Amino acid sequence: MPYTPDFERLLTPGARFEDGTAVHVIEAHPAGEVVLPTGRLVGCDPLVCPESDPYTVAVAPGRYPARAWVSSVRRDGDETDRRVAALEVVVRDEPVSRWEMAVVDGQDIGELGPDGFFGYGVDAGTGTLADRDALAVIEDWDYERIEEVFIAGDEGSAPGPVPGLVDAVVDEETGANVVAVWSGWGDGCYGTWIGRDADDRVARFVTDFMVVPVED
Repeated sequence: MPYTPDFERLLTPGARFEDGTAVHVIEAHPAGEVVLPTGRLVGCDPLVCPESDPYTVAVAPGRYPARAWVSSVRRDGDETDRRVAALEVVVRDEPVSRWEMAVVDGQDIGELGPDGFFGYGVDAGTGTLADRDALAVIEDWDYERIEEVFIAGDEGSAPGPVPGLVDAVVDEETGANVVAVWSGWGDGCYGTWIGRDADDRVARFVTDFMVVPVED
């Protein structure tokens, strides 16, 4: 079967697991609202690939709460690190009855091998779930502006409750914004899943940054 995150641990405040060197405790933190003028959601590294394609499943245009699921990494009882384990956009605050992998045009889940998944590449340690129109704006930004908005002040600073959180309005007319966070342990490939409620309506999008392992 294709890879599926351990959502019970990933999205449960207070969930704990050990990785051999430390204890991880999952926390939930608000990350503002994601403004979707078109409802076409994109998962990507906004600093490197803002031109990425939207997922095939769209939602109604609007403003949706964002939530960061953060792993507090503890050794000998003291917090030594914080890592964003997942970024979530809440479309409906309803329990999830089933999960499906989010894909873009041309991706066929049936072609995946065991534990395979479709995801987006991260090369700047940052991930987002944002509207296609918001990302289209920053496609034309030069590096200096990208650095000023998303990077300036990061070096040497202690991460807050949500490491690397930036909420940048990029289109004043529509309010379209890019909510970005540091992606788990850094660069890699990260998949997004869609949670549907009992009526099969989209309830949430969740990007898993591969911090919480799946139990065998």
